[in-house]
This record gives sequence, structure tokens and C-alpha cells, in this order.
Amino acid sequence: MPDLVWEEVKNFFDPGLMGSLPDLRVEGASVEDWQAVFDLVHTQGWAWEYAEGDTVLPLPPAADVLARPPGAECPSLRVWPDPGVLAIFRMYAAVEIDFDVDLRELQGQERLDLLCGFLAVIGRRLGKPVLMSPEGDYPHPVLGFDVAADRVVLLADPQLP
Repeated sequence: MPDLVWEEVKNFFDPGLMGSLPDLRVEGASVEDWQAVFDLVHTQGWAWEYAEGDTVLPLPPAADVLARPPGAECPSLRVWPDPGVLAIFRMYAAVEIDFDVDLRELQGQERLDLLCGFLAVIGRRLGKPVLMSPEGDYPHPVLGFDVAADRVVLLADPQLP
């Protein structure tokens, strides 16, 4: 049984209502949590690309990435948990794992299940909630991985605009 049913949550995946790049995050993170995400990229076999600015580089340890000097370009880690789905992690700070997905790539039950699985893998590994908020509406998550429930759950009414 899926965590979420497409027909019930499709409003949360409408780029016209939600913006095309919702904000996803793990709050209360640490350098160790970032490293755990980096390790997941390798152990899950996901395709990935790490870049600082326009320069593609090997993936360094999270401690090195997060110790960059003030004013340095914010690195990004592009991860493809599936060939048609991209998640872009941005290493703004150690205390929060921030990433985006493109809702245009997440249409239908199969893609929703893929997103739920991706959030669950991250949430289980970190033992922390993974939240998704509409683009630009960071304080109001609409769904997320709930550690206690061990699944992705609704955090808002998908029928409300």
C-alpha cells in the first residue's frame, strides 16, 4: 500500500499551485547527517554530480564541504534516485539539509511512490523528519517523512488551495 495516494494529494504536486520547486529539508541536522546523505548516495547506487559553481568535482567529505570559507560559492549535489527524477541538495549550513525536486518530474502514482521512497530512505537513515513545503512557503510543510509512523504522511489538507 502506498504512503500517499496520487488522487488525494495531486494538488500538492501542481506546479501552478505549489511552485515547480518545493522546498525540502531535514531540520536539526549536523555535519554527520550530511555525511550520512553523501554515504546514501553511494550505497543506494543513485547517479550523482557534485559541483562548486560550474566546476564538477569528486564528492568530498561533508566536513570539508561545510567548512568552506565565508563568501565561497555554495556547492550543490545533484542526485537522481531515478533517471527521470532529480533532487538538488544545497549545502548552505550544517544545521539543515536543504534540497529541491521538480514537481513536473513527479506526476502520477509511480513518481509519487518514488518520491516517498526517497524521503523515507533519507529519514530512516537520519532518524529525522524530512519535510516538503510549497516553493517560497518554507514554514508550512504539506507532507513529510514521519519517523514514528515510518512513512510519508500528510501535514496539510491537500484539498485547500
